[in-house]
Amino acid sequence: MTTTLAAKIARDYGTPALVIDMDRVERNIARIQAVCDEAGLANRPHIKTHKSPYLARLQRDAGARGITCQKLGEAEVMAGAGLDDILISYNLLGEEKARRLGALLAHTRVTVTADNPVVIEGLPPAAEIGGRELGVVIECDTGRKRAGVETPAEAIALANLLKETRGLRFAGFLMYPTESGWAEAQRFFDEAVAGVRALGLEPEIVSTGGTPNLPNVGKLKGATEHRFGTYIYNDRMQVAAGVAGWDDCALHVYATVVSRAAPERGIIDAGSKTLTSDTGGLEGHGLILEHPEAKIARFAEEHGFLDLSRSNTRPNVGDVVRIVPNHVCVVVNMVDEVVMVRGEEIIGTLPVAARGRLR
Repeated sequence: MTTTLAAKIARDYGTPALVIDMDRVERNIARIQAVCDEAGLANRPHIKTHKSPYLARLQRDAGARGITCQKLGEAEVMAGAGLDDILISYNLLGEEKARRLGALLAHTRVTVTADNPVVIEGLPPAAEIGGRELGVVIECDTGRKRAGVETPAEAIALANLLKETRGLRFAGFLMYPTESGWAEAQRFFDEAVAGVRALGLEPEIVSTGGTPNLPNVGKLKGATEHRFGTYIYNDRMQVAAGVAGWDDCALHVYATVVSRAAPERGIIDAGSKTLTSDTGGLEGHGLILEHPEAKIARFAEEHGFLDLSRSNTRPNVGDVVRIVPNHVCVVVNMVDEVVMVRGEEIIGTLPVAARGRLR
């Protein structure tokens, strides 16, 4: 980055601003698509990171087969922009969501996720409204202790319930193994798939996930696809996990130093409403590329508190700095648009079309 680009961003858009390098975005898309192609897996990117139909189309055009959404509202935005073959990787509950899901199913290929009978029992109205069968994958907990059934027996029982429920179809399994838990995930899957085959069922989708699992892609025998999300931008967490370098980080938060009240501290205009309080388990709240020894130590809503005690170089009031956020997905959800650049050229803005879709 040169001072010229920073000055242009500050002049034309103000700070804090989220800026994406489209050359890096396209390189990241191509890199992960090649990984999936080499592993013989479908790439089903998770749009929760970018929330942009434009970027989802770039992923699709590069070879991705379908997309993943975490919320029904995200899926509605993507379908409205012409994206198809959508996996919603979250339990959907309630009559209101069933109605919306049915309306979506009527014109879009949709698969949903379930990990309990209550969710499954609420889905038939969506199939009826949509006028066609609804595929359901069973989410399996393979070590993260988040959502998902904890035993293969539970997964088999839910598959049997789907078999017996009108309008629904057992579509397969969804997994998010820990980075070191793929052997355990294989044992879980092998037992579960043997059980559903005994019921006369066959999983058409076996979906693994996570950008940090990049080294493990293709390790699960029987997997059909992988869900990458953060890779399109990358962030400090992905660098810490060893699956990206700083040159792979395509999104930077541009912020201005607005105060230097003492030699060893300062304030930037990006606080918790920009960088968020999600540390991702790392020290500080982002890496300042121009001053990597500096620490974004804490926040107020609009203030980022800089600890410069370990920094060999220290910014001046008025300097514009670039920050790699710890967790880029939550940062993107804080803004209505991002600024797109190529090299030193600003090429426009991109709406974060599905931001704020909390349901």
